[in-house]
Amino acid sequence: MKPVIALVGRPNVGKSTLFNRMTKSRDAIVADFAGLTRDRHYGTGKQGKHEYIVIDTGGFEPDASSGIYREMARQTQQAVAEADVVVFVVDARAGLSGQDHDIARYLRRLGKPCVLAANKAEGMREGVQLSEFYELGLGEVYAISAAHGQGIRSLVELVLEPLHLPDPDEALEEDKNVIKLAVAGRPNVGKSTLINAWLGEERLVAFDLPGTTRDAISVPFERNGQRFELIDTAGLRRKGKVFEAIEKFSVVKTLQAIESANVVLLLLDATQGVTDQDAHIAGYILESGRAVVVAVNKWDAIDDYQRQLLERSIETRLTFLKFASLHFISATKRQGLGPVWAAITQAHKAATCKMSTPVLTRLLLEAVQFQSPKRAGMFRPKLRYAHQGGMNPPVIVVHGNSLEHVTDAYKRFLEGRFRKEFNLVGTPLRIEMKTSHNPFAEKADN
Repeated sequence: MKPVIALVGRPNVGKSTLFNRMTKSRDAIVADFAGLTRDRHYGTGKQGKHEYIVIDTGGFEPDASSGIYREMARQTQQAVAEADVVVFVVDARAGLSGQDHDIARYLRRLGKPCVLAANKAEGMREGVQLSEFYELGLGEVYAISAAHGQGIRSLVELVLEPLHLPDPDEALEEDKNVIKLAVAGRPNVGKSTLINAWLGEERLVAFDLPGTTRDAISVPFERNGQRFELIDTAGLRRKGKVFEAIEKFSVVKTLQAIESANVVLLLLDATQGVTDQDAHIAGYILESGRAVVVAVNKWDAIDDYQRQLLERSIETRLTFLKFASLHFISATKRQGLGPVWAAITQAHKAATCKMSTPVLTRLLLEAVQFQSPKRAGMFRPKLRYAHQGGMNPPVIVVHGNSLEHVTDAYKRFLEGRFRKEFNLVGTPLRIEMKTSHNPFAEKADN
């Protein structure tokens, strides 16, 4: 799973600027779940082959006892608890403060890996101006300038070094016959009940692998000859032969589970309907390109009228997941679980589907013959041929001329054609347009 880096420090030391540098974005928020204040932002970054999650926090006052400062402190403490490594950001120009001492004391007490970064150090002589920060007792002080991008790469390398991350290329060589399945959803929608129903029903669990510091656990099991690896977001723990599930909602757990999975089961609560939180999680699944199956739990707990309202709500609020199969289940009564397994296998098959270039090109030309793209000025986009550009999710690359004028509506039309031919149920499909260069364009201008 992706390592997690938390940025902490007092207000106005440049944490948000550093956050944007590490995520290479001006606004890299990837999760805005209900229940989180705006003072805790999540983003993803990459350096070399390794990807990571960064948490940006508000100004930290460990001993804050009231008001907004107490809430900011609570958010920061949660971010630190979720992190593998903490980057403590101080202001090199403002110098050391009593608040820095309080934060350092808190971090030393936790004993979590911590890197001390002195920001706004551009043009300063490190040996003299930064010496006072050694009083914090957190080891070496590393000078950076988030605003100017100085020292950021070295800082990230330093942060990732003690984590001993595996080579991503080696991770890709893992057994391709195993389907990695993540169960995602809000607290108390029944994730743990569903997981326990699966494990109790199959009785094929060999062992559980302790994961990160947030106790995410991978559970290998087998069903009808197909091997799965369950990436749990519900805080599953094993106690002897009894599985106990603790419902804790962690954004980091959800993001990591989705990133690590081949297929995501999005679990909704029939008694609560589709909430903003459900829509945010669904949006991140789509953005990550993961195959997805939607299941509505506690279906037995509502009447026919509520069921009709819920179905309409799903159609309107999760319309961007209309490619996913929808199932109504009861985890406690173990009703409807069989079709869910079939849908999970089908979604994985669709996500890893191989599409031949001749078939794609034939479908493309037939679609154009049936309905041509709209003319843009004097020219009409010319679609010539298509080929597959990737899997999980499937990517189809279309080549031709003036393709920048192809409308989103026409892309959806093509998507429908491709989906029907290859039975792409449960997986996003991305269509990329590549326009050929016109060698006579420059001559025409002259």
